[in-house]
Amino acid sequence: MVQLVYAPIIMDKQKKNIPNHVAVIMDGNGRWAQKQDKPRKFGHEEGMEAIRRVTMRASERGVKVLTLYAFSTENWKRPPQEVHFLMGLPIRFFDRFVPELQKNNIKVNMIGFEEKVPKSTKKAINKAMDETKNNTGMVLNFAFNYGGRAEIVKATQILCEKVINNELSSNDITEDRIEEHLFTQSITPYQDVDLLIRSSGEQRLSNFLLWQNAYSEFYFTELLWPDFDATVFDQALLEYQKRQRRYGAI
Repeated sequence: MVQLVYAPIIMDKQKKNIPNHVAVIMDGNGRWAQKQDKPRKFGHEEGMEAIRRVTMRASERGVKVLTLYAFSTENWKRPPQEVHFLMGLPIRFFDRFVPELQKNNIKVNMIGFEEKVPKSTKKAINKAMDETKNNTGMVLNFAFNYGGRAEIVKATQILCEKVINNELSSNDITEDRIEEHLFTQSITPYQDVDLLIRSSGEQRLSNFLLWQNAYSEFYFTELLWPDFDATVFDQALLEYQKRQRRYGAI
């Protein structure tokens, strides 16, 4: 178990340069469990504690949206027993942590395809969203059964139908129009990711928020997700604050 050691408060002159939208690819739960000579599900359980730590620190630092890659459209390829266990995690997570989210004024949101998600899982997610819908602080945004390519395809299909039905012309299809039909429309005006964090040493997007990450800053760490804590999150913020975002300009 990692001992939590909190980093010094971010300097006052840097507090204004906090990313509005931080997205996290939580990678390494299974490998963490294997290093402990325990089943993979043990790593997923510990990963929930890492979610709690990072959520509280992100809220404290002033992040507006924290999007967590909880389950991808490709994760269905995993062994059925593991998929079944992963489908139960939101139930346990929200049952355990919604009171703390409420106390910290954090609002729960979800993006992704509801198809194939078990009714019990959807019920737990919808219940957490309903209980926190009036909160005005940070949005804890779970990407569950989410895939970036499928999201863009779905938005394109909707727009094509509108063109066919003469509701739009092809010239009306702009970047803004496409964004209106992405899942992240629900977190307007913070759809675009400012900082993407990935744990476990892997350095790829894995079909996560492909459109929204067009100009994000990346931060990779060798730490496996269950070892991720508030100190590491602060390190990612400090690294972000050192960078200059030019968006193609000089």
